[in-house]
Parts: sequence; C-alpha cells; structure tokens
Amino acid sequence: MTVRIYRDKEFELLEGVYDPGDDSFLLVEAALKDIRPGEKVLEVGTGSGVVSFFVKEVTDVIATDINPIACQNARLNGVEVVRTDLFSGICGQFDVIIFNPPYLPTSEDERLDAWLNRAFDGGPDGRDVIRQFLAGVKRILPIGGRVLTVFSSLTDIDAVAELYRQHGFSVETVAREKVPFEVLVVFKCIRLS
Repeated sequence: MTVRIYRDKEFELLEGVYDPGDDSFLLVEAALKDIRPGEKVLEVGTGSGVVSFFVKEVTDVIATDINPIACQNARLNGVEVVRTDLFSGICGQFDVIIFNPPYLPTSEDERLDAWLNRAFDGGPDGRDVIRQFLAGVKRILPIGGRVLTVFSSLTDIDAVAELYRQHGFSVETVAREKVPFEVLVVFKCIRLS
C-alpha cells in the first residue's frame, strides 16, 4: 500500500489501482469550485476514489467503479462506492455527475489483461466509454444537471465537446493544464434537453 498526500490529507492507494495523476487532481479542483453543499453527487468511474474523497467534505457523494480493487480502495478512504459498470443499477436523479472516463486511445496490442486496463482504455479513438456514458446518462441527470468530466487532448477536445452537444448539453471548459505530451481539460456540461 502507498500513501499519497494532497491538500495536506493522506490518501491510501492499493496495488492494482490507477495512481491518481494530474487529471484526477485537476478534476478535484474543478469539482471543489463547482459543487455546493446539499447537492446530490455521483462520481462515475471513481478509480482510487480520490475525487469523491475530497468532494465528500462539501456534500454527500456516491461513487461507482467496475474494478473491485478500485472499490476496495475507495472504501478504504471513506468513500461510499457501488461496484457497477458506469451507472448501471443506480437509481434516482443527481444534481452533478463527476466523470473521469478511461480516455486514452488504446489499440488491441496496448491492452492489459488486468482490471487496471479499465482505468485508461478508451478504445481506438479514446471516446468509446464517453459514448457509452452519454447514451444513458439522461436517466439519472435531469435537465439543468451538470457533468464535470476530465480528459486529454489525445482524445480530441473538439470531438468530445461535439459528442456532448449532440446529446443535448452545453459545454464549458472550466480547467485546462498542459502536461508532458498532452493537455488535460475539464468540461462542465449542463443538460439542456
């Protein structure tokens, strides 16, 4: 087990869980600026649970992940988590959905035969899981609800924005950070229809 420190807080990390990187911490900061006390929040694909770990200081949050080790890690850090694929089986409506999808373009020969693969494998163009998310998110996100999502320029920023717009969302860039080999972006997407 590894311990990471961020914002003067210790966060435990089990082996086999994606180590939170620049994308996770950029999403933490965007979420803490946007989310208000009393809002109902769902984090889809929590991974280590680091984003929900900080958001739960502001309001109640439920997290999901398909990786059983990631779920264990999130629980270890005090995050309420449900093991499921995206939001299957999640009922009710949420004011905000936080989403750090697996967004890296991944070819067949780059795939890992491990749960960790689910943390980064976005399919050939990096947008496969984003498409799956958008196909069903309106079931749990009412009109006026928000999605905070992070991804990379390797996924094509304009193409991701267009996917959200095609599904009835406005799109605003609320954070951007240049890191080696890519630019990380956080979108705030508001459901319009």
